[in-house]
Amino acid sequence: MPAVVTEAGAALADEVGFAQLSMGLVAERLGVKTPSLYKHVGGQADLAHRIAVLASDELGDAMGDAIQGRAGGEALAAAAQALRTYVKEHPGRYAAINSARPTGPDDPFVAASRRALSALSAVLRGYDLPPEQEVHALRMLRSVLHGFVTLEVSTGFRYDTAVDESFSWLVGFLDHGLRATAAPTDGEPDPAA
Repeated sequence: MPAVVTEAGAALADEVGFAQLSMGLVAERLGVKTPSLYKHVGGQADLAHRIAVLASDELGDAMGDAIQGRAGGEALAAAAQALRTYVKEHPGRYAAINSARPTGPDDPFVAASRRALSALSAVLRGYDLPPEQEVHALRMLRSVLHGFVTLEVSTGFRYDTAVDESFSWLVGFLDHGLRATAAPTDGEPDPAA
């Protein structure tokens, strides 16, 4: 039953917004009295955390599936589009991910977050970055994509230029920058030398 409550909460978060989600709304959706939910989840905070775990798993699966058989710019574009699509279809769930904080090393959110990050890490491995730059590249990629998609779902882009064109331009720019940062292969001069 916790999974049913979590799914109902996740669906409602997408419909009404994560900030407006309440145990009362979930109970109403499930056709039960609010106190009966507490047999299955520990309260509002526990429900929000469970939604974050569910969403992280879903997002990790979506990006992982998207990059299968792809590398370099093609993998980057596929992962970026999978993230964008997920956030547009599930804005409440994505907001739950961003509000969650791990409670300890055994927290399922830790594993779920790693699952989502592993898809982006796999994309970056295709660029053969110097090892000391990998974490910076991962943070940059997450930050840029997060910023774009959260602005998009909140209708934060006001210019007439098509948002799809801007997104494609952004992904191309990221690809170019990552290729320029790649470790030189044997026989090629090091541009930093």
